Parts: sequence; C-alpha cells; structure tokens
Amino acid sequence: MNRLLALFLLLSFLLLPVACLGDPSAELPAASPDDLPRWRGFNLTEKFHRDWSNGPFVESDFRWIHELGFNFVRLPMDYRVWIEGDDWTKYNEEVLKEIDQAIAWGKRYGIHVSINFHRAPGYTVAKPPERLSLWKDAEAQEVCAAHWAMFAKRYRGIGNERLSFNLFNEPAGVEEEVYVEVVKKIVGAIRKEDPDRLIISDGLEYGRRPAMGLAGLRLAQATRGYVPGDLSHHQASWAGGTKDDPTPSWPRPKANGTLFSPTKGEVSAEAREPLVLEGPFEQETVLRLHVQVVSSRANLVVRGDGKELWSKEFVCGPGEGEWEKAVFLPQWKTYQNIYNRDYVIQIPSGTRRVEIAITGGDWLRLSQVGLKRPGSDEDVLDLGREWDVRPAQARYVAESSGVPFVCEVMEDRQWLWDTMIVPWQEAEQGGIGVIVGEFGSYNKTPHDVVLRWLEDSLSNWQKAGWGWAMWNFRGSFGILDSGRADVEYEDFRGHKLDRKMLELLQRY
Repeated sequence: MNRLLALFLLLSFLLLPVACLGDPSAELPAASPDDLPRWRGFNLTEKFHRDWSNGPFVESDFRWIHELGFNFVRLPMDYRVWIEGDDWTKYNEEVLKEIDQAIAWGKRYGIHVSINFHRAPGYTVAKPPERLSLWKDAEAQEVCAAHWAMFAKRYRGIGNERLSFNLFNEPAGVEEEVYVEVVKKIVGAIRKEDPDRLIISDGLEYGRRPAMGLAGLRLAQATRGYVPGDLSHHQASWAGGTKDDPTPSWPRPKANGTLFSPTKGEVSAEAREPLVLEGPFEQETVLRLHVQVVSSRANLVVRGDGKELWSKEFVCGPGEGEWEKAVFLPQWKTYQNIYNRDYVIQIPSGTRRVEIAITGGDWLRLSQVGLKRPGSDEDVLDLGREWDVRPAQARYVAESSGVPFVCEVMEDRQWLWDTMIVPWQEAEQGGIGVIVGEFGSYNKTPHDVVLRWLEDSLSNWQKAGWGWAMWNFRGSFGILDSGRADVEYEDFRGHKLDRKMLELLQRY
C-alpha cells in the first residue's frame, strides 16, 4: 500500500504544471504600455554590431542575472546579423534561432526579454551610416516594418510579461512629427501580426526627451541615464573623449569655462561676462588656469578686486608654438589651436573677488581652475565647454567639509531629478510607461565617482518607480570584466566581479 501511494504521489508530481514547480517565468509581473513593471537588469551585446560583436547569446548570462536578483535583459541588435549577406529582404534562419534561444532562456530563468533594433534598416547611431534614411525613404520604412512584422509573427503568443519590442535605439536628428509618422507605420505592421504586443519607443534626442506625439499609440517609452555625458563617457573615443579630458567628479558644481571677447556679438551679453571666483582669499593663493583651446586670438586677463594681476595675449597660427596642436578651420579661415597647458597666477592675501575675462580677440576655453593655499592640496573646479552660456560664477569655500566650490547650479541628486525625471513625468501623466533603457559609465571614470553618481541615479529611478537596464553585464560599463584599473575585483566563476557595483545595484 505504501509503495502504491508513493508511486501515485511521484506520478502526480511529475504531471504538475511547470509553473507549480517553481518556473521562474511565472513570477514575472504583468506589463502594459501605461504601467511598466520596475524591471531591473542589463543589456546583452552579443549581436550589437555585425562587424565586431556578432555571436550567439550566452545561457550563463541569463542564469547569473537571475541568481544575482535581476529580471530583465535588453538585446540591442544590428539587423544585418540576421539577413542573408547584404540583402535586407532575406532572413538567416540560423541566426534567428539564436534569438529564439535567448527568449527561451528568458522563460527558463524568469527574465523579461526586450528586443531592440540598435541598428534598424535605415537608421543607426553607430558607424557606418545606413545607405538609406528611415526618416525619409519609403523603401527603408517598408523593409523596417517587414522586419518587425517578422518578429511579431514569430513570437505571437508569448506574453508581455516575458517579451517586449523596443523599436529604435536613441533616435536623433529627426523632427518629432517625422518620427511619429514612421513609428505609426512600424507599430501598424507589428499589430497586424500581434495586436497586443508590448512596444517601447526610445525618446528623442538620443532618448533624453519624451515624444509626446506618440501618446495615442499605446506605447511605453525609454529614456537614458548617461547625464552628465563627460562623466558617463569619460575618455570614450566614440563619444569624442580623449585622454586629456579633465577627470570628472561627483557631485560637483555646474560651471562653464568658455570665455568670449566683449565684441563677439553673436553670443549673448551674459556669455561675455567674466568668470568669477568669490573669496575671501585670506592667504596668498596660487591660481592655476588650464587653457584648452584658443580661437584665433584672445587677450586673457586676471583681476583681483578690480586690479590687474596677470594678462597674456594668445595668438594662434600654423606650425609649432606655445600650443600643443595647430588646427586650421577652413570654413572660418582661422586657427583654433589646442593649447592644453597650465598658467599660474598669484592671488594676494586679502583678495575678495577674482575675475577672469577676455578683453579682446575671439574666444578661449578653460577646462579647469585650480586654487592652492599654502600647506594644502589644490582644489580643482572642472569647467564645461558649453557655447553661449554664462561662465562660472563660483564661491570658494575651501574650509567646508564638502565640495570646495559652490556655483549657481550644483550637479547632484536633485539636479539629476530636475533634469532627467521631471521632463518625463508629463509623459507618465499622459499614460506612458517609462523605463531607463541604458545607463552606466565607461571604465575610465574613477570608480568612487561612478558609485556616487550611480547611487544618486538609482535612488531617483526608485523614487520615480522606473525600471532600468545597465549597459552592459560583461564589459567596460558593467559589473563583470569591466577592465577598471581602480577596482579590487572578486573572482566570479572565472570572471572578474565588481562587488561594490553589484551590491549597489542590488540595493535599488
């Protein structure tokens, strides 16, 4: 009797539905365009670019992401990986099966999968550019719609809790009206095959601004977490960074270092004001100015309480000189030379106000101001390179325990909220769900700076109720094998784990 009962119980157990056996996918939250879950996860970049990142997805990524407590992956892909040669009307079934496998692993490990066209037929932010324009050419629009329709038909029946479509990566250089019309065509093609598929559209201006014209299409939208860009992409060559970029800090004053001549009429009167450092400077202090670029000619003057302390005329030209590199711009018929060097001025004790200005010429860009008192380390104010913006108006508070410079605007958690969250709250009020489709910082930014900035960003997204996907899981932005020089890595199954960054992500 006992043996028969045991056999019955065993057979009953084997016949139970998978979900009852702890199928992780059964725990994924419901998802709709106006109410996205707070997914948390990573971008997986195996099919990110046909020429240098083009291989099958890796099951261990899905397993580890699940084990570490996350439930979302975004697959940014290059459409050229699944076409036959260069014929964008023919599909490679073997490659498509690799994408099928990724979705199956998502089910196995309880991870929502979001398919993204990082390169769509007719549009990309990467190189090389597309032959046709998705925003202008009917052929590109028809082909792109056909590709999305193919995926919609292929995955029809998979629930929105498991799968979503993220249309295009970071649309830029397109007017909202044009973007809306193209999206309508793509959405129509998808919904003809799968009427209820969850669709996410990236915001405009590289994902920074919601496209309110899409409000009636039942779409969610994705924003980005790469602000400020000089911190997230420090020394990233593909984003215009160089090894000479000043090291970013966080939190920090928002300060501009572009100085204009008083006679430069095409910029505002505010932009022609001097850069100001308010004291008092109770001890003699060394002022260091890092001159980055000079346009044509500029007479740079430093005044203390109205008295001239130092002046220098910069005159650009060809060949070798005081500059690091001579740069001739034929469109302006002038030189804008890269100086990339420091100049040092003594500020007398008792000085209350220092002004740094151009009194003649064109324009000059400072990338840093340093102040050093006797017996103390130098305090550094990093300067931005905005155009037609008022130069820094900073108060020097060296004795404080916090940031040594206070400016009119401070880049901190509240600034991130005002800059990156508030503009999207209107979209949420219009019934648009929001997710942060990408964020992270390249491995050249100091680790402690990255962690402080990430915590402020993650805290804001938690407060806003938004999910997120870090770029990437394994790689130069991620928690595994990031290649940072200032991290004490932990071995994780043959990979180098950034434990501090992982635990920060897990807290939010």
